[in-house]
Amino acid sequence: MDLELFDIQGIVARGYGKHPSAAYLLLEVEAPALARHWLGERIDRVHTCEQSPDPDAAVFNIALTHAGLRALGLDAEALSTFPTELKEGMTEPERSRALGDDDDAADPENSPRHWHWGGTAPGQRPVHLMLMVFAPSEAMLETTIAAVLASLKAGGVSLIRQLHTALLADREGGVREHFGFRDAISQPGVAGLHRARAGQPLVPAGEFILGYENAYGLLTECPRVHHSRDPARLLPPAEFGTHDLGRNGTYLVVRQLGQRVRAFWQFLDAVSRDPDGTTNPQRRLELAARMVGRWPSGAPLVESPTGDDPSRAADNSFSFHHSDPEGLRCPIGAHIRRSNPRDSLGPAPGTAASLAVNATHRLLRRGRTYGPPLSQSFDPEEMLQADAGEERGIHFICVNANITRQFEFVQRSWINNAQFSGLLDETDPLLGTRRLPSGRPTDHFTIPGCPVRQRLSGLPNFVVVRGGAYFFLPSLSALRYLASLTP
Repeated sequence: MDLELFDIQGIVARGYGKHPSAAYLLLEVEAPALARHWLGERIDRVHTCEQSPDPDAAVFNIALTHAGLRALGLDAEALSTFPTELKEGMTEPERSRALGDDDDAADPENSPRHWHWGGTAPGQRPVHLMLMVFAPSEAMLETTIAAVLASLKAGGVSLIRQLHTALLADREGGVREHFGFRDAISQPGVAGLHRARAGQPLVPAGEFILGYENAYGLLTECPRVHHSRDPARLLPPAEFGTHDLGRNGTYLVVRQLGQRVRAFWQFLDAVSRDPDGTTNPQRRLELAARMVGRWPSGAPLVESPTGDDPSRAADNSFSFHHSDPEGLRCPIGAHIRRSNPRDSLGPAPGTAASLAVNATHRLLRRGRTYGPPLSQSFDPEEMLQADAGEERGIHFICVNANITRQFEFVQRSWINNAQFSGLLDETDPLLGTRRLPSGRPTDHFTIPGCPVRQRLSGLPNFVVVRGGAYFFLPSLSALRYLASLTP
């Protein structure tokens, strides 16, 4: 099925790498009628998958929370057709526990009660819209944002928070995160959007875009409006006398993740020292790579187990089951094995059936780092001295058509699963919670070895949640419909 690229917002297809300056404006609707007009005036600036971004202009993408759809005036019947996770939000108590964000976690800062935005602290303002602005330069970004901010009051919208980004491009042309590792390597290719690459089959478009077949050969459920609510026929017709509000849209998961860079490298330095207490930089680097599953250049341990190999920096067409079933090269609990197990999933590991199961839980990541960069080159010594008072991290954004089956499954069943793939009492070494709701600690990391394995204990939280929300990313048609709503 051909994708209607003209109707799909551009962030689904690309991360805007040629627009290195970006910011996300979190907004609250205060006057619905004015806000609808304000939204309508910005739709022409919304970039689509059909276009190549203008290298000399800023572009927009727009997403709304369930509360934001209500605030704009979407009727109760249509609001009820959205999935439960969007309606309840990221901070629903049971969901918080599954995501590792609850007060019972080892680090109470993860609790929504302490979030900077999107949380449950008394008096915290609700997030209704997120305007994503991408620009080719900081100067243009500042000019564009200034114009947006100047329009808010008359547009019945107010700013809650501005999330600035800082794309960490290294000297080799890649993108890094603050711990020092090359990032954005393992991204699924989407049928209809991307070209197939060797050893990496394309994932059906319906896994990321509503209205198309997913990995099960089915159409993901779409939100609808009654046909009488769309007299201008702005939305495509659907069954049972409804119009399709979801087609060509999708859902975004947004989480602001603070990275404790100094704590990460200081922990590794402490557990990698020689018996006489002397620091061992090579051993420290090896432990870091085993936690991540890749070397700082991006080279995967499965293909380069004994040392970094920059020539393999972009390698992504490897498997786990046949190459490294026992985790002797890349530990079973390493971050990249948990977040994307590839061919190691049951019931038939190492087969096409295993890859098919994996395809039902993929995520398109579109986030960016924030905070001051430490250096363009990887330098653990500098990171050991990083200012703990400087806030650095990742604005994690992922695209998925089914939040429960994709993002929440990955977070619950792989990242925070203390018994993942036969392990015991350990979660993801980078992102995982360090204590289960029962109180049992999960602050361990096992490195398989022959003849003796190594097991690290006492891992602190290296990442803390600062904010988050679930958003609906409408199609251009749906945006026009929302802007046209009348009481």
